Amino acid sequence: MEDCGIAIGQALAEALGDKAGVRRFASVVVPLDEAAVEVVLDLAGRNFVIHEVPVPYEEINGFDTGLLEDFIRAFAQAAELTVHTHLRYGRSPHHICEATFKALANALGDACALTGRGGVPSTKGTL
Repeated sequence: MEDCGIAIGQALAEALGDKAGVRRFASVVVPLDEAAVEVVLDLAGRNFVIHEVPVPYEEINGFDTGLLEDFIRAFAQAAELTVHTHLRYGRSPHHICEATFKALANALGDACALTGRGGVPSTKGTL
């Protein structure tokens, strides 16, 4: 999972380039049945992770739920993102993990969206 996070993070960093014209920040809560996970992120160019998603251990089709945090951390480091993940509530390991991945994907979609303003969204001129 760590290697997958690194590879996907590197691909995202390469695709975003200098991040000119992107929204940069995003916050999303994704519900999945009894679970709800919040992901807040910044395409900051700095790696920082707060991961508060305690997942009961389970193996789901070969996926070890204990590796969820490892993926998030590796992905954020490789993509140079600030990511905060928080489990608002949930019981099913499957729903918690799925909601986490879907919240991350949705937040990334929002943060990477082009605003039409051009330029890098930073007072320093670089991310």
